[in-house]
Amino acid sequence: MNKFLHTRVRVSDLERSINYYCDNFDFVLKSRNDKSPAGNQIVHLELPGNETTLELTYSPDYEVNIPDDLMHLAIGVPDIIEYCDRLEKNGLEIWPDGWREQFVSGLKMAFVDDPDGYEIEILES
Repeated sequence: MNKFLHTRVRVSDLERSINYYCDNFDFVLKSRNDKSPAGNQIVHLELPGNETTLELTYSPDYEVNIPDDLMHLAIGVPDIIEYCDRLEKNGLEIWPDGWREQFVSGLKMAFVDDPDGYEIEILES
């Protein structure tokens, strides 16, 4: 059986991105390679209880330019209001405006952007 292992995203500041995902989304650093065969710095972050990792890749000669709506990550949380309140206290902007009122029943979702502009979808699950 095939297995989904990780997703790579390019970042413009590796330490900032590590801190962002660990401080706001409870990821933990699983591995770090300061020089891959291609010369990149690579870290793998994981959410406890999940096997798939988020690979952050940094290279000083690579310009990160994320087009709008290219891709997004999705994270499931048990209580979206409580979770997003915590993110707002950390200074993150939740969107779309009025998301609490738009999703009062059924599927509840909200979004934030990471430091490089990748969208993170937060779903109540």
